[in-house]
Amino acid sequence: MKRKMQLPNRILIRFPRLKIQLKSLYYRLQGTPSVSYSKLSKELIRECVGREDPTILEIGCNDGTHTLWFLEIFENPKVYCFEPDPRAIARFKTKVGHRSNVNLFEIALSDHNGEVTFYQSGGQLNEEKAKAMPKGWDLSGSIRQPKEHLTIYPWVTFDQEITVATSTLDTWCDKHGILAIDFIWMDVQGAEIDVFRGGINALTKARFIYTEYSDNELYKGQFNLRQLMKYLKNFNVLIRCPRDVLFGNKQFVGVALLPADFSRKYSLLQ
Repeated sequence: MKRKMQLPNRILIRFPRLKIQLKSLYYRLQGTPSVSYSKLSKELIRECVGREDPTILEIGCNDGTHTLWFLEIFENPKVYCFEPDPRAIARFKTKVGHRSNVNLFEIALSDHNGEVTFYQSGGQLNEEKAKAMPKGWDLSGSIRQPKEHLTIYPWVTFDQEITVATSTLDTWCDKHGILAIDFIWMDVQGAEIDVFRGGINALTKARFIYTEYSDNELYKGQFNLRQLMKYLKNFNVLIRCPRDVLFGNKQFVGVALLPADFSRKYSLLQ
C-alpha cells in the first residue's frame, strides 16, 4: 500500500509541468488563485505604482524595515506608518529616525474608533533575534486573540495584554485629507478584515493592497484568503504567494494599465 501511495509522487517529480497543472486545478477548484513563488520585489512594487512620489500606507510597520525599503524604491514617497506596540515603536524611531516624508502614528487601525486590547507577542526565535528584540519577540502581536498560532508557533508567547488607541482607516483618511492611496502594505497579524471593515471608503481610492494572509486561523476570527477575496470584491488578485497576496483595484488597475510585460514576468491573474 505504501509503495502505491508513493507512485503518484514519483510521477509528479518526473513531470514537473504536470505537477504545476494539477496544483493550478486544485486551487481553481478551491476558488483561489494559483501560488506564485516569485517574491514581492522592489522592482515589482516600482512597476505597479509607476510614479516617484506615491502615497503609501504601511499598516503594521514594526521596526521600519520596510519603511526604509520604500524610501529606497521611490524618489519622494509619502509614507504613513501605523504601529501600536511600544517596543516596536521604540525600535522604529531608532532605525528610521526623523524624516520629513515619513509619519508614524502610534495606533492600531481597526473597525472602530477608541481603544482595543492588543495581545503582545513574546518569546525568542534565536539568539540573533533576541539581540535585536531584547524586550521580546514583537512581530506577532495582534488586536485579535491568538488561536492556532499557539500550537503552530509554540515558541511565541502571548503573556501580556495592553490597551492601545485605535482608529478606522476612513476616519484617519478624513482627518488627514488623504484623497488617493497608491499602495497599502499590511502586516496586521490576522486583523486584516478589521482594517478593511474600517476602510470602506478609503479602499475605493486605494490602487494596490499587499497583505499577509493565512488559511489557518492563527488568530480568532481571522479571515482566510477566500474570505478576503470575497470581501474585496472590487479588487483582483494580481499575485498570490504562499503567505502574501497583492490586490489591484479594478477601478484603476487593468492589464492595459500595467507595464506591458507585467503579466508575463509576474504571472498576473485576472
